[in-house]
Amino acid sequence: MQDLTIGNPQKVLWKFCLPLFGSVVFQQLYNIADSLIAGRFLGENALAAVGNSYEITLIYIAFAFGCNIGCSVITARYFGSKDYSSMKTSINTSLLSSGVICIILMLIGFIGGKELLTLIHTPSDLLADSLLYLNIYVLGLPFVFFYNLATGIFSALGDSKTPFYFLAVSSLSNIALDVVFVTTLDMGIAGVAWATFICQGISCVLAIIFVFYKTGKLKAENKPSVFDSHIFKQFITIAVPSILQQSFISIGNIIIQGVINSFGAGVIAGYAAGVKLNNLVITSFTTLGNGVSNFTSQNLGAKKISRINEGFVSGIKLVWCICLPISLLYFIFPHVLLSLFLDNPSTEALRSATLYLKILAPFYFVVSAKLVADGILRGSSLMKKFMTATFTDLVLRVVLAIVLAKTSLGYVGIWTAWPIGWCIATALSIIFYRRAYVTKKPHAI
Repeated sequence: MQDLTIGNPQKVLWKFCLPLFGSVVFQQLYNIADSLIAGRFLGENALAAVGNSYEITLIYIAFAFGCNIGCSVITARYFGSKDYSSMKTSINTSLLSSGVICIILMLIGFIGGKELLTLIHTPSDLLADSLLYLNIYVLGLPFVFFYNLATGIFSALGDSKTPFYFLAVSSLSNIALDVVFVTTLDMGIAGVAWATFICQGISCVLAIIFVFYKTGKLKAENKPSVFDSHIFKQFITIAVPSILQQSFISIGNIIIQGVINSFGAGVIAGYAAGVKLNNLVITSFTTLGNGVSNFTSQNLGAKKISRINEGFVSGIKLVWCICLPISLLYFIFPHVLLSLFLDNPSTEALRSATLYLKILAPFYFVVSAKLVADGILRGSSLMKKFMTATFTDLVLRVVLAIVLAKTSLGYVGIWTAWPIGWCIATALSIIFYRRAYVTKKPHAI
């Protein structure tokens, strides 16, 4: 466990965030491995089926992510103020509340999975495989939820290394099981889904065990409660906007997926490959933003407001250092990366995916700055401002994607919607951050 309220802010933040970056890279290997194995060993249609299901799984991940953030920010605040009794109560409350949400989502998933796939205009020849993959994913949803909560708790305590170790092992194991289930046991799409289910399950159980082991070392003055309504309200205040943010982004992506589906299997497969590479980058920056949230929340708990501005500058330096090689790689060598997913791709699939990455890559510097500013807003519980910037990005991307797809640009018009939304939303996030921490006196927060 690491106290983020002492020491040089840049050194502390970088030391804390870099393992988070490594963790999210391995986390994304789960999804990338699924698409990679499906595309290379099962064919272009299988890759398209996983891609369709993936857009829906992002809704479930949105809820898990929101619960992660709600738990993490509140836990970090109490950890920073050394109130270990309330900290443990916040963990118990978060676990119980998230469990109820998970059960509700599982029921919705099993009952309405086919309807969701139909809603995004999934082609009939992809529907069966997409639904099979989706159902197995929903079965493993408790592992997704409680693993995300565990990583949020580790981060709140300043421990970013333990989740990294878990993810490194489980992600590599997932790749190995994908290959065995698909190529040796000939399980098809089901093999890809079951490999993820098994590895996430093992990671989840071990992570929860370690959470209670670590928190058990912190001696509380009073006995923690199983559930506390006041802490629940704090949890909801952070979690619900974060869930809505991710959910509406996922819904927006589903709408966009529906527009993309009208261009045929080649473009669908190309987008499925390209969006995995894009999401690897965005999720990485989002996770680094979460690290900034924990840094902000701990320092607010310790009433060390001045360190937060230094954290913003340090966070920007960190994400831009990561941006540079990724942007160059995606812009110059997209075909090399896409070849991992597409074995003997159609011309349309390769062209659409290449254009997608080339258009987005230069703007990673913009969106990464937004996510650092968002991390401070979220860590400060300034959720209305956070939501305003997020929904601006989402609405612009969805509306522009629908409108531009009908022009002579075709699907290229859809790709251009991303950077437009990012630029405008980034300006809003930075303005909101500056109003809270730069133009106002520190005690105004």
